[in-house]
Amino acid sequence: MPRVGVLAVQGDFLEHRQALRRLGIDAPEIRLPKQLDEIDGLIIPGGESTTIAQLIDIYGFRDVLRQKAREGMAIWGTCAGMIVVADRLTDRRPEPLRLMDIEVSRNAFGRQVDSFEADIDFQEIEGEPFHCVFIRAPVVNRVGESVKVLAALDDGRPIAVRQGRMLATAFHPELTDDSRIHDLFVRMVEERD
Repeated sequence: MPRVGVLAVQGDFLEHRQALRRLGIDAPEIRLPKQLDEIDGLIIPGGESTTIAQLIDIYGFRDVLRQKAREGMAIWGTCAGMIVVADRLTDRRPEPLRLMDIEVSRNAFGRQVDSFEADIDFQEIEGEPFHCVFIRAPVVNRVGESVKVLAALDDGRPIAVRQGRMLATAFHPELTDDSRIHDLFVRMVEERD
């Protein structure tokens, strides 16, 4: 059974842990960089991207996370986590980890009152479209050559991307009862080069 941790410095880490439990995976809360040695994959949850990035620096995660990504650890960023794992942002802050070859815009759809839900086709999962919950969501403006778009809005803007063993979603799969994207990430964690 793969060991999937959830970064638990800020944001909705509990909901990701519950989604993973539905798949039979006990996901530990990751609060210190040394705990990264105990897991095979990491979820960086939604929350407030500037705060998450600051806490990543305060707790000394930045260099360790970059090294783990270079070594092939599976990493998934949801909403604010997508912002954190991006290579480039259209905003001046926060300072992203530069793990995925994507450019992201924070709060691309407006303020909290502009949050919305939509059913969207999602590659690499089977069945009906995925019910996506967008809360002050980011969007991907540009993807690098090695990045695969897994889901996009009707206007073509990417909202889910994959690069190797890294995944980023602009929405919150953990706020639904549908565990298909969590299951996809678990399969990514189990992949071996």
